[in-house]
Amino acid sequence: MANSCVPFGNQKNTFHPHVTIAKDGAILTVAVADENEKGDRSLWGLSATLLNNMMIGVTKGYEKKLELVGVGYRAAMQGKDIKIEVGYSHPVIFQIPAGITATAEKTAISISGFDKQLVGELAAQIRRIRPPEPYKGKGIKYEGEQIRRKAGKAAKSAK
Repeated sequence: MANSCVPFGNQKNTFHPHVTIAKDGAILTVAVADENEKGDRSLWGLSATLLNNMMIGVTKGYEKKLELVGVGYRAAMQGKDIKIEVGYSHPVIFQIPAGITATAEKTAISISGFDKQLVGELAAQIRRIRPPEPYKGKGIKYEGEQIRRKAGKAAKSAK
């Protein structure tokens, strides 16, 4: 799997012993020990998906975008880290690990890298700093995410 001419990096992974991966030219084939066993069939699909994610990651890369919604909510780069201000008494400094590229501009954060799992986990960790709340919709949300809104107390007391 490691190729020095890929633009985004190298990925290595170990697969279950029942799974075999064969390379025929530019085609990778995934097979399992027993196609009729339910556990092996599930490993078959999982391994093929993980291998596909690795190939897409090193050729195209993955990106997650986050939006900060709220008055005074903002993010900025501070060296390699992200400084996030979301209504707490202090700014939150989020450290970005090696292999991940992050950019922050006012109310938008973009995380990109070649490992799909790591990019998704970092986006989720940043979202956990201030998840969107259902009454005013303030917080950190994924780009395009719809927040289910709830009615407040005023709508309840109409008798």
